[in-house]
Amino acid sequence: MRFEELNLSKEVLKALKDIGFSEMTEIQQKSIPAVMEGSDVIGRSNTGTGKTAAFGIPAIERIDADTKNVQVLILCPTRELAQQACDEIKKFSKYKRIVKPAAVFGGVSIDNQIRQLKHGANLVIGTPGRIIDHINRHTLKMQYLKMIILDEADEMLQMGFREDIENILLHIPYDRQTILFSATMPPAIMAITKKYQQSPLLIKTISKSNTVETIEQFSYNVSESNKIDALTLLLKFYDYQSSMIFCNTKKRVDELTKLLSDRGFKAVGIHGDLKQAQRMTVMNSFKSGKTSILVATDVAARGIDVSGVDAVFNYDLPQDNEYYVHRIGRTGRAGRLGTAHTLIGSRKQLNELNLIAQYTRSDIKEASLPDRESFIKKKIDVFTSEIENKSSEHISEWTYKVIKRLEENGISQEKLAQLLINDMFSKEIDNIPNVNVIKYKNTEHKNKDSRKNSDQLSMININIGRKQRINPNYILGALVDASGISGKSFGKINILDDHTIVEVPKNKTDHIIRSMNNGKINGRKVIVTHEKSNKKRNYQKSFKKKYDKHLSRTYKKG
Repeated sequence: MRFEELNLSKEVLKALKDIGFSEMTEIQQKSIPAVMEGSDVIGRSNTGTGKTAAFGIPAIERIDADTKNVQVLILCPTRELAQQACDEIKKFSKYKRIVKPAAVFGGVSIDNQIRQLKHGANLVIGTPGRIIDHINRHTLKMQYLKMIILDEADEMLQMGFREDIENILLHIPYDRQTILFSATMPPAIMAITKKYQQSPLLIKTISKSNTVETIEQFSYNVSESNKIDALTLLLKFYDYQSSMIFCNTKKRVDELTKLLSDRGFKAVGIHGDLKQAQRMTVMNSFKSGKTSILVATDVAARGIDVSGVDAVFNYDLPQDNEYYVHRIGRTGRAGRLGTAHTLIGSRKQLNELNLIAQYTRSDIKEASLPDRESFIKKKIDVFTSEIENKSSEHISEWTYKVIKRLEENGISQEKLAQLLINDMFSKEIDNIPNVNVIKYKNTEHKNKDSRKNSDQLSMININIGRKQRINPNYILGALVDASGISGKSFGKINILDDHTIVEVPKNKTDHIIRSMNNGKINGRKVIVTHEKSNKKRNYQKSFKKKYDKHLSRTYKKG
């Protein structure tokens, strides 16, 4: 179905034509008419299916020229996603002058955002935290709001934004239109729809299996210590123009980016600790082709607008099945064939990958790494092909002079060719790493005992609390970003005056503590410890205090 078949304004249709939009995707075809009719909508669709246009186009058409107040609010989980959505909406509303979009998110100066809101911004796209900040400052007034859109709602909840989202929903008119888009429908999403939507229309698009059918997926069994060599070998062998590498933690992103740069690759990294200016520099470098490799965490990558990535590498296996779908969905878009490579470092990871394959209903082929001989053969094939293509090019006069002088010195043309080819190939071929592939025996995905242990929770203690103005959103967001563990794996977050106690998966407690220690939450450096040790220390302090008090009374009596 074409956009011209919808009842869209001439201005929007002209803008869509400019950017090459003609045929609608499934989510656009089903959502746009429903949203334009005024219905509350729950849209279930994955990344890369055209969701921004599905809610952005009808949002633009709902803007009324008679009021200069904010009429549409779009909530996004990350700064990148908010900026991306704003940029797309600006393209769609290029010829509709009454629409004034504004992106509102943290990490940048709030003053410019306040100016935009004061000067008539009527369609606001932002992150929950900064939206709450503007509401509290009275710089964002909601009384004329007619539509609110929650984009990537499951991700916002997983990052701990539920309290902020509900707070925002309480500040807007009851009779507004509420649109929700989500890749998954966990109970928390359903609870929000029941509470804040009026008879919503559920729109589902094609299954997950279809989102990965244009992607070739391979896995490689190597030891954890050999992963960097395996990755190096794959990058050198395939020589992709652009690729994304996913890691589970910010620390791993920094380490891997440095290792790849040291090995001669043009690599940049992105994660939640980077300031907005740094993020923009990194993304501009990758999009322009100055760097060919982007290393990222899942949280940072959710809002990245990157098309045409040749391949995706899972350096770390994602902690959540849905993250795998989002990761590999960066390649194989718009009907193009994509490639995903996953490095497996243990039998446990192999079992987890088998579960991912079942979940996505896709074939993840166990592959062998390129060996030295195949690497050399490919390099020779590429080189000879390039020479054959250049054989008809004009040869400059100085080239013949160089050849003649070398012949006078006893170096034949054949010897010259040998020396040049050897110089070109020797360094690269000599640095080909040798990686041992591991063969794992087939085992069950999970036994009952391991499932039981993974469900158990232990507690950690973080040395910040109410006095530092910390709320659960900051805590959960930092835990997810640092550890790479899904937000739904964490339990209660109990914030006290000067510290916070968090329930975490028992079998991952040490990993969480290592990942979090000396990191920052809301700009404050934190120390994370086992809660049991803190209880013991507090008990010892309490006992010593009581004992000292007892001794003091005894001496007084004496």
